Amino acid sequence: MADPKESEMGAVELGTPNAAPSTGTMSTRRLRSEDYNDYSSTDVTPEGSPPGGMNGFAHPESYQRFGDTNGTTWYQTLIHLLKGNIGTGLLGLPLAVKNAGILLGPVSLLVMGVVAVHCMGILVKCAHHFCYRFQKQFLDYGGAVMYGLESTSITWLRTHAIWGRRVVGLFLIVTQLGFCCVYFVFLADNLRQVVSAANGTTNDCSSNRTVAMTPTMDSRLYMLSLLPFVVLLTFIQNLKVLSVFSMLANVAMLGSLIVIYQYIVRDIPDPSDLPLAAAWKTYPLFFGTAIFSFEGIGVVLPLENKMKNPQQFPVILYVGMTIVTILYISLSVLGYLRFGADIQASITLNLPNCWLYQAVKLLFSFGIFFTYAVQFYVPAEIVIPPLVARVSERWGWLVNLLLRVALVGVTCVLAILIPRLDIVISLVGSMSSSALALIFPPLLEIATFYAEGMHPLVIAKDVAISLFGFVGFVVGTYEALVELAAPTAAVVNTTSAMVQ
Repeated sequence: MADPKESEMGAVELGTPNAAPSTGTMSTRRLRSEDYNDYSSTDVTPEGSPPGGMNGFAHPESYQRFGDTNGTTWYQTLIHLLKGNIGTGLLGLPLAVKNAGILLGPVSLLVMGVVAVHCMGILVKCAHHFCYRFQKQFLDYGGAVMYGLESTSITWLRTHAIWGRRVVGLFLIVTQLGFCCVYFVFLADNLRQVVSAANGTTNDCSSNRTVAMTPTMDSRLYMLSLLPFVVLLTFIQNLKVLSVFSMLANVAMLGSLIVIYQYIVRDIPDPSDLPLAAAWKTYPLFFGTAIFSFEGIGVVLPLENKMKNPQQFPVILYVGMTIVTILYISLSVLGYLRFGADIQASITLNLPNCWLYQAVKLLFSFGIFFTYAVQFYVPAEIVIPPLVARVSERWGWLVNLLLRVALVGVTCVLAILIPRLDIVISLVGSMSSSALALIFPPLLEIATFYAEGMHPLVIAKDVAISLFGFVGFVVGTYEALVELAAPTAAVVNTTSAMVQ
């Protein structure tokens, strides 16, 4: 039988709700449009499982992960992992390096990357531990935290363990919807710049000249114009279908990145005027943008749970995140070296106004557009299934679609209220991404394994990572809010006329 705490929370795992009601009611525990089998409990086992199901795992060394026979392949999972991390955060990293310094920035980025990936590994390890211990096929982030609290020796934490799941769910919703807000701002800024410079766009990408921007509608109106198309995109609810769009987005973004790289490596000016370390007041803004960039921890367990062969996931995780980290450091350093103090919130806004680079902006915008669907998948699967379960089968599909429209509308409204790309990125990163990526996983490891014996150095390491994340959370959020409250006249409009 499923744990009653899981039944209380409903379907919070991505497409694989932990609650395992009877066959007649199971469809109310997840989006009814899904076309895969539910192997989230021990009541149902996938094809190829031993006769005893999960009960057959008598020893830790015999524990195996049985995937969904209709699940994603290793390359589809890698595509989703890359798409879950490579987005607007990558393009904002050159400005982040400016806020940290040409030496301190990349060094800090490397350290944060290693720590973030290490925390992803901790999360997967703890989830596997509880899958074996409680004989479950899948666990999501919230479920792992809940069982971690139940494993502690503190009575209050054990009796309130369900709040661990709820807090993680809240942060996941805030983080992923925050990413979606950033995507709205990015799309609007880039589309507005392309339209504004359309009359002055030429085929000559080598000349340096001032381009007079044609007056166009406010970027917030561009966000409203994009809203119907984004809503239609989020109606796609199957990861295998989304992988096709993710592949197209990856190709578009890869082509755009190649063109961006070939531009920024040419004519790099003398970097001697760039500070090795920037003022400490701006470093929290770097922290927020950097941790925002490593935005994939929310999709780690859902992607593994959707795999046909989840045993391959650890290799996919480390290979994928190594690629991501190399991209982050190289683009951030080269971008800052190329544009120096003139670097903008997104490096695409620094590109020349010729047709080649205008096409790059449109291509990357195309990729970000489909990335919205991948990031939206997480909060949608946390929020929607429990609400759909409250209505009859007849109205479930309509409630599902209406809730998706409402969630997308919320991200659009928030983007309209805070249309500054750099500050939105830093605020989302500091306020919510730091908790999920840095604070919770080390504490979860301590809660999970302390009773079984942990080396003091491992405990010290976990405490240090959590403290680092907490300091970044407090200071980064404060500095982002201060910048957000700055007078409008002091804010540089990222879509204003630029000198090329």
